Amino acid sequence: MRHGKKVMHLGRKTAHRRSMLANMACSLIEHKRINTTVTKAKALKQFVEPIITKSKSDSTHNRRLAFSSLRDKEAVTELFREVAAKVGDRPGGYTRIIKLGNRLGDNAAMAMIELVDFNELYKTEEKSKKKTRRRGGSTKASPAASSEAPEVETEAAPAAEAIEAKEEAPKKEAKPEKNDAEESKNEDA
Repeated sequence: MRHGKKVMHLGRKTAHRRSMLANMACSLIEHKRINTTVTKAKALKQFVEPIITKSKSDSTHNRRLAFSSLRDKEAVTELFREVAAKVGDRPGGYTRIIKLGNRLGDNAAMAMIELVDFNELYKTEEKSKKKTRRRGGSTKASPAASSEAPEVETEAAPAAEAIEAKEEAPKKEAKPEKNDAEESKNEDA
């Protein structure tokens, strides 16, 4: 049973573990993806996601909290400038862990952890989100909706006239044309 086991100890003392996670988090922020073992990737995910959440609101207090965890000024600057701008509308889940197989030397399970918004392969074109409502309501015809209907008719009317004009034009020019041979006979005569 794992009752009350909240921390992945990773076979290290507390100070070593915090330093290692801070270094891995700085590398993740700098390079946007790193390769490590699956267990370290899961521990890093728990470590770095609250820091990224704090970076979404840029204040002096949040910068100091991020610096106390990361201990790298350049990483904090990049986190609050580039990373926070990309993840601003995401409500969580900033990282993705992709399992890579086992390492040759010691057969350890390897994984790649990456920041989700920086991988262009998985990015789909964003569709315009339909505004959803949480509660039902009457959908009465508003005056704006009734004013849109005549505009549609006026736009369709010129298009219909243009189609009719194209149909009539070939009918008017339906005269039989003379061939070049017939014209030359007429000129000789």
